[in-house]
Amino acid sequence: MNGLEQEVGELLRRCGLTLGLVESATGGLVSSMITSVAGSSDYYQGSVTSYSNRIKSGLVGVSEKTLAEYGAVSAQVVEEMAGGGRKLLAVDICLSDTGIAGPGGATADKPVGLFYIGLSHKDGTFSRRYEFRGSRQQNRQAAAEAVLSWLKEYLLSLEQ
Repeated sequence: MNGLEQEVGELLRRCGLTLGLVESATGGLVSSMITSVAGSSDYYQGSVTSYSNRIKSGLVGVSEKTLAEYGAVSAQVVEEMAGGGRKLLAVDICLSDTGIAGPGGATADKPVGLFYIGLSHKDGTFSRRYEFRGSRQQNRQAAAEAVLSWLKEYLLSLEQ
């Protein structure tokens, strides 16, 4: 535990908000980090690991048209994952991720280490693009930490 999980938990508790996750490339890593904090059940509701496009569209509600047009690793898909997850999990804030952890899977316009993170809240649904340059596990860890860092930043902005 690096302290970020604890900080995010305290902020969620202070704001009185619930959290859910829809993870793809991180494969449950963010959920594991969140639940490593004692008392996380006060704010954490659960997650979906939507590794396949079938789960992204069939369970989480990502449009098959969006998947076909932009690909699973895209801002459009990660935003639909966050928004769909927010509804499915009935939470105040839902974060999502999709990416190419490596070492394979890259295309000409989508390199290994490319990740998108989504955040959905009543204020809207947003995404951010990241490129990490490590091993598969380093990329997954960096993405999970980016999810929690953005959540912390967002929660701090709500307090102001």
